[in-house]
Amino acid sequence: MTRTANNDSETDRRLLLLVGLVVFTAAVALFLSIRSLGLRSAPSTHDLATAATVTFLVAVGATVNVRVRIRATTHGISWTEVAAVIGLAVAPVPWVILATGLGVGIARGIVRVAPIKLAFGVAKDTVTAAAGGLVLLLAGWAWPTTGSLSHAVLTLVAAYLVVVVLDEALTFPVIALATRTRVRELFTEHYDLRIASAIARFLVITSTLLILNHNPSFLIVVPPLVLSLHLAYSSRVRNRAERDAWQRLARTTDALNVVDLDKVLTTAVTQAAELFSADEVEIALREGGRTVRGAAGTLTYDGPAERTSTVDGSVIEVRLEGHDRTVDLGALRLRFRGPVQLSEREQYTLRTFASALCTAVRNAQAYAELARVAGEHAYAATHDALTGLANRRHLLEQGGEQLDARRSDGITALVLVDLNHFKEVNDTLGHAAGDRVLTQVADRLCGAARSGDLVARLGGDEFAVLLRGLPAPAVAAHRAEALLAALHEPLDVDGMRISVEASGGIAVAPASGGMPELLRRADVAMYQAKRAGQRISTYAPTRDTADLGRLTLGGEVPRAVADHEFTVNFQPIVDLGTGEVTGAEALARWRHPVHGLIDPLRFLEAVERSGLLPAFAEAILDQALIAAGSWRKAGFDLPVAVNVSPRSLLDARFPGSVLARLRAHDLPPDRLILELTETLALSQLDIVDRVLSRLRDEGVRLALDDFGTGYSSLSLLSRIPVHELKIDRGFVAAMEGSAEAAAVIRSTLDLGRGLDLVVVAEGVESEPQRRALWDLGCVAGQGHLFGRPVPAGSLLSALRRGFGGRPGTLAPPLQGAGEVVRLPAGRRQAGRSRGDRLPHLPA
Repeated sequence: MTRTANNDSETDRRLLLLVGLVVFTAAVALFLSIRSLGLRSAPSTHDLATAATVTFLVAVGATVNVRVRIRATTHGISWTEVAAVIGLAVAPVPWVILATGLGVGIARGIVRVAPIKLAFGVAKDTVTAAAGGLVLLLAGWAWPTTGSLSHAVLTLVAAYLVVVVLDEALTFPVIALATRTRVRELFTEHYDLRIASAIARFLVITSTLLILNHNPSFLIVVPPLVLSLHLAYSSRVRNRAERDAWQRLARTTDALNVVDLDKVLTTAVTQAAELFSADEVEIALREGGRTVRGAAGTLTYDGPAERTSTVDGSVIEVRLEGHDRTVDLGALRLRFRGPVQLSEREQYTLRTFASALCTAVRNAQAYAELARVAGEHAYAATHDALTGLANRRHLLEQGGEQLDARRSDGITALVLVDLNHFKEVNDTLGHAAGDRVLTQVADRLCGAARSGDLVARLGGDEFAVLLRGLPAPAVAAHRAEALLAALHEPLDVDGMRISVEASGGIAVAPASGGMPELLRRADVAMYQAKRAGQRISTYAPTRDTADLGRLTLGGEVPRAVADHEFTVNFQPIVDLGTGEVTGAEALARWRHPVHGLIDPLRFLEAVERSGLLPAFAEAILDQALIAAGSWRKAGFDLPVAVNVSPRSLLDARFPGSVLARLRAHDLPPDRLILELTETLALSQLDIVDRVLSRLRDEGVRLALDDFGTGYSSLSLLSRIPVHELKIDRGFVAAMEGSAEAAAVIRSTLDLGRGLDLVVVAEGVESEPQRRALWDLGCVAGQGHLFGRPVPAGSLLSALRRGFGGRPGTLAPPLQGAGEVVRLPAGRRQAGRSRGDRLPHLPA
């Protein structure tokens, strides 16, 4: 409001300045004219009669005009310049200047115009008369004309053009400032009619002068001619104005045919200002108390009705009732800065426009209501009524779109969360309390989810979270841990503290099968977690009983064990700084006579279900220890790491079998590393403790494999005294582009240093990864950068061959020979710990 008031004040100041400049110029012209007449002898009777005649003609020309309303101001297009130019042609210029000012003053004084308009009108016509007279004086004009007719016509044309052009140049800027319109619009509006009128007026001037030059008695025909031209011009202006008004009305009502209420109101207030030449248009809606205001092409206000308009003056109001007058939507108001009375045609236009606006508002409101109802139905169809979360249908649709798009912005995974013993809540406290538990669980899951994740309730006490844009599959486990950790604190239900336990299943989007398959896999993982007593389980094909191919393989396990089809390959573990081999991991393979080499993920669960796990484990352990013995005889005393099934650790006979195999192959116990997975059930750790404690007491070393991908990582470390941690390859692959993966690696290394454990990074594929891990403090790694899994003999050949003539190495050192390297305290400690445990390789 303050800015609008400042703008109005600035406009008024500029208007007064412009009017004052014109008045000053006119005063100078009048002064020079009076001074010029004072230097002459006393005026003759002829001069006085001529001056009186010109004064009369100018007064008549200023009175007879075409009136046009712009905003709240009415302007007249008069014949003043015709009388002035005729006077300049036949009478002395000073007398005509004085007569023009006097005649205009008399005409404007009779109709009682405002003082500023009177001053401007007198000054403007005085200035134009002076400018036209100056042109005639400079051209040597004389009356009656005795010289060349063409010279006389050209001189008269020049004087008339100066008068007409100067008149519009002075008038239009003042009108634009007074009415807050653009000058360009005034110059371009009805320009064709103005040009035709100017030509007709010039013909009247030349005709009048020719009559006066040849036979003054013919002047009797001039008034009827002028009157006819005036009426014709007035009629054309009125017809043009009405035609333009109807065309603008048609365009405006057409523009109202939209279904968006905001667009309807904006169009109405901005275009109605142009249609009715109003300073401001206001629409006040009864429903909601909304008021919208606008000026020419600009929306100035949209809000509650408490804020008043800044346009003070007359207001013309019409009710928005429509043709049937059965509803009252509000009011349409035209505001003007001064007194205005609409013509009959404008009043009819206003009623027509108001009726069209009423119809448009009702249509827009009806459409908005239909859209709201449709939106509610659509929302209800895709969201759970109790929690407001997405339902199964919405989850499948969103997940399907995500998978079908094949987006390159990361990996998609699904976490399925199922509440344990929720039925007890319903049975004990009632379904109302159960509903409150579910809503609180939904709120906590939403709070723990990240931007871009979709939280859904599938039904009952089952929830799902769609994880999008993951940098690596292993990150899904950490996101799932955060989700279930949000449910750790008890819930407050009716003043009671209720603890909620939940199981979670994690699955990464499959290559085929789409969202239904992803949901099925997450469901399989969730029930695996429930059966194993775990909190979270990640889907693994080996535990998916729906795989018919794997069931078929299960029937061939006894034959494969008897025929020694299970073999072992070895992948070296390397010191990241020196490139020296510090150990090897034994990886079981099944060389099937028909299917070829089968990955252990497909056959390990079949082996566990077959009842032949002890025989299979002994066969793999035997091959691993035989390989370690052969390397030791060749001068490479390397420990060998063997993966252990969780079921083997539940067998009390397992430690005795392992120790017997070590004695049979004459190997020290510390040359064997048993790698444990995080699928150990916490409820079974009492049995596992006894098995592992005996092995550790005998000198067998323990490692925790795929560290960081399971919920029980820290819980296992607190119960099982391991020697090594192995970072999952998923974190290593994602560390360069994922701050989250790098943070997991960094925290694992810090944990290893704090607990005096060796940390091995799996999946090292490139030198930048090796360097990055080394800089973080990791001393050991394995991966394709150093060597793929190969038979024991092939690895021995590679050890003998070495790298760069250095036996026992598979990569160049990160520092040159003789280079002094200052290591951080943490890495020196980790290096000493691993050096104490791993043998020194021969040079």
